[in-house]
Amino acid sequence: MQVLVNVATHMIMCVASTVGSMHDLTLFRTSGVRLPLDTALIGDAGYQGIWKDHPHAITPHKATKTAPLTDEMRQDNRILAHTRQGVEHVIRRLKIFRILKGVYRHRRHRFSLRLHLIAALCNLNSVCSH
Repeated sequence: MQVLVNVATHMIMCVASTVGSMHDLTLFRTSGVRLPLDTALIGDAGYQGIWKDHPHAITPHKATKTAPLTDEMRQDNRILAHTRQGVEHVIRRLKIFRILKGVYRHRRHRFSLRLHLIAALCNLNSVCSH
């Protein structure tokens, strides 16, 4: 499951899913989501390489055995994690619905509809509670 969230408003902008497991970046590329190139994207470590498709994408720095993270890179990762914290809270609101927590055992063609309805309910709850 992929969720695009507006960081400023914490509103769910788009959701996408696939049958079975798929790498985050592959799901993003095949989902058909098109954003203006000047839009900033913030992704987790699963989206390494997204900047090839989207020049303003930001992902955490990764250390290697030969090149550990510098203090500046660690600080960047902390700032990114702090920003992503709000997005993770939105994903938590989605997963309160039991249907999204575990294995989906119903008709596959209805999952997308149900996912979009749950996202709409979460957005409505967010608007009404503020």
